Amino acid sequence: MASPAFEEIVEDFEFLEDWEDRYRYVIEQGKAMDPLEDALKVPATKVDGCASQVWLHPVIENGQFHFDGDSDAMIVKGLIALLRSLYNGLSPTEVLTVDARAEMTRLGLNDHLSAQRSNGLRAMIERVQLVAGAQEN
Repeated sequence: MASPAFEEIVEDFEFLEDWEDRYRYVIEQGKAMDPLEDALKVPATKVDGCASQVWLHPVIENGQFHFDGDSDAMIVKGLIALLRSLYNGLSPTEVLTVDARAEMTRLGLNDHLSAQRSNGLRAMIERVQLVAGAQEN
């Protein structure tokens, strides 16, 4: 189950013929995000397992999951933007039912990310699921 915002990204990807265009698209998604406030770039929001610096700041308001994030790497910031489009606005229960790896596979990312970037993406997904799971308990 993907959000309407993520479905739009999937549709956009279908029109982009080669991976370089898709790569630029991911980077542009990251550039469009507001930077995370420096005050939120703390050890508690830092995601371990990423080659670059990554921070995710999740918030659950009115039963809906939202997170902001940032990275010092442009492609990783773009991956954060993709994950935001996948998860933001869902309930914590819905977040836990999303198969993020399968959804990201729809974009063909598995074939084009380095092993380090794939591990970082996995770490970000795990952090999101951990936070959503904590709300369920």
